[in-house]
Amino acid sequence: MKVSIQARDFSVTDSMLSYVKDRINYLFSSRYNQIQRITVRLSDVNGPRGGVDKRCKVTVALPRLNEIIIDDVQSDLYVAIFRAMDRASRTVNRRLTRLQDKKRRLYVPNKSKTDLFINGLYEYS
Repeated sequence: MKVSIQARDFSVTDSMLSYVKDRINYLFSSRYNQIQRITVRLSDVNGPRGGVDKRCKVTVALPRLNEIIIDDVQSDLYVAIFRAMDRASRTVNRRLTRLQDKKRRLYVPNKSKTDLFINGLYEYS
């Protein structure tokens, strides 16, 4: 899993960088081998004017599936990071679970070579 953390229009502090890394490790550690890439983009939409304008955009690339893109805007950047990462984690888990369920439903054993046990006797089809 490759992780990329980018910031636009402001500099990222060490505490913010460690917070993002901790959230990624906590939320995506169980699916580490199934994720190709995570990109976190942090930006300040309105610049120095203030307001609800801190954006966190999380992009998760999964093999054989479309990218998951989660965007959250809050007045506090840490809250935006928390919410976007949480939603991305739930979406990743849901998509990978559906993929596994789909594989199970599509698997049908070859019935021509299957032994059938009926009324105490084996029948070969």
